[in-house]
Amino acid sequence: MSVIESASVRIRLMQDADAPLVGRLVRQAYAVDYELGEDYLAEIEAVADRARVHQVWVSVDAATGELLGTVTTPRPGRRMSAVARHADELDFRFLGVAAAARGRGVGEALVRHVMELAASRGIRRVVLNTGPQMAAAQRLYERLGFERLADREFTFERTDGTAIRIMAYGMDVDVATAEASAA
Repeated sequence: MSVIESASVRIRLMQDADAPLVGRLVRQAYAVDYELGEDYLAEIEAVADRARVHQVWVSVDAATGELLGTVTTPRPGRRMSAVARHADELDFRFLGVAAAARGRGVGEALVRHVMELAASRGIRRVVLNTGPQMAAAQRLYERLGFERLADREFTFERTDGTAIRIMAYGMDVDVATAEASAA
C-alpha cells in the first residue's frame, strides 16, 4: 500500500525532496498547540533521518500536489515508541496538518490510512501518544473511536521543570477496516 487517493487528497510515501517541507509543516502544526523545546524541534525536523528507519507518509492535494499533512509509521515488525507494547500493535507519530488545510479532513484521512495500513499488516490495534494541549487531535481520535489507555500514559518533565502528562489512545482495527484495506 503506497498510494491512497480520494477526490481531493492523495496519500503517498514521502519522497526525499519532501523532507524539509514535511519538517516545517510538522513544526508549524505543533507550534499551534505547543511551546516547543529545542530537542523536540530537532526531532520533529529530522524527517530525512526518520524516513531511513520508518515510513513517512504525506497527504497532498490531488489537483495541485500541495503538501497538506503528514504522519509517520514504523516499518513492518518495528515500533516507534513505548506506547506500542505488543507485536500486534502499530503506533504512529508526528501527525501534522498544514494550517491552510485544516478542516478539509486531512488529519482524518491520514489516521484512516494508518488504520488501513495496520489492517493490511494483520495488526489488531493502533496506538498513539498525544499531549494535553493538542485538543483538536484528541477530538479527532475520539470521534474516530479511539479510547484512552490510562495505563500507558506517563508524565514527562521538560527542561524548564514543567511537567506534562502524555496521553495514550488506542483503537482496535475492525473487520470493516480490514475489508476496506483488502479491496
